[in-house]
Amino acid sequence: MMNYSVKKLFVIFAILTMQLFAKEISPTYTLKADGEILSALIDSGKIYVSTDSSTVDIFDIKSRTVEKVIKFDKIKDFLGDISDTRVFSIDKFADRLLFVSQGEEGFSRVYIYDGGKKRLLFDKKDKLPVVKAKFVSKDKIILALLSSQILLYDIKKAKFIYNKQISESKFSDFALNKQKTKIVLVDESGSATLIDVFSGKIIKVFQGQNLDNVYQVDYKNHIIAIASKDRRCGIYKDDGSMAYYKKARFMVYSTGLSPDGSICAYPSDFANNITIFDVNSRENLHELIGDKSTISNIIFTSDTTLFTTSKNRIKFWRLKNR
Repeated sequence: MMNYSVKKLFVIFAILTMQLFAKEISPTYTLKADGEILSALIDSGKIYVSTDSSTVDIFDIKSRTVEKVIKFDKIKDFLGDISDTRVFSIDKFADRLLFVSQGEEGFSRVYIYDGGKKRLLFDKKDKLPVVKAKFVSKDKIILALLSSQILLYDIKKAKFIYNKQISESKFSDFALNKQKTKIVLVDESGSATLIDVFSGKIIKVFQGQNLDNVYQVDYKNHIIAIASKDRRCGIYKDDGSMAYYKKARFMVYSTGLSPDGSICAYPSDFANNITIFDVNSRENLHELIGDKSTISNIIFTSDTTLFTTSKNRIKFWRLKNR
């Protein structure tokens, strides 16, 4: 028979467990893309996902249907075989889209998509191993290379404004603030570097919360969230006034912040369950359950709604009131 002390400890443990994850949530619905999803964005009621199957799929959120599929040419690999191209990165500014796809000979192809037509900006002749690109204005884009160089490019003038070496470590990811004036670059060292977009000058380097290879970063309303191999979701405030990490039970491949930066999400265990927590109080608010594959993107559309991607699936989640 369980004695009083053991029973008391069991009750305390049960209460703490319920408090830790008081609100378990399952996805509202799931959409399916043409291939494994590499990057995603949401704009004006549409979901744009780039895949490893030479496509970018565009979904209408309201109807939950595929509105358009943009196809890319396949490539010849190092063995001479024809294979699908991986579309690494996608961005949007007004009606313009920007794509980075795998090219030949280890270099990348960068495209502008405008008026229903793709225009090639860079390919293997330019010898640029671009991993990610974003608009900073209608006619200017920022490119990140595998070597952790960033380049600001003027599309209209067809010239580079600068080329800056930010880190000696291999590039992982970058994120822009909403105003597109600052960029946070992360690499395999675990550090995060805050940079002025238009000059390329380093403003600040953040260290200590992530100690291993970083997979992904988000940057909203002065808050930086970092997903890394060391089973940590690191949090910084860009003025240096906040720094801590949330521990996971498995490598953290993805993270996302709500639009105002007050809520953060990250996959926190082997089962790919996603923990939602309050950035300021550090309190766990929700656990999203039911996704059995590695999470590749987490995108909040408000502080109570978000989309996640894993393999070829897009899931929509609605959080319960706190």
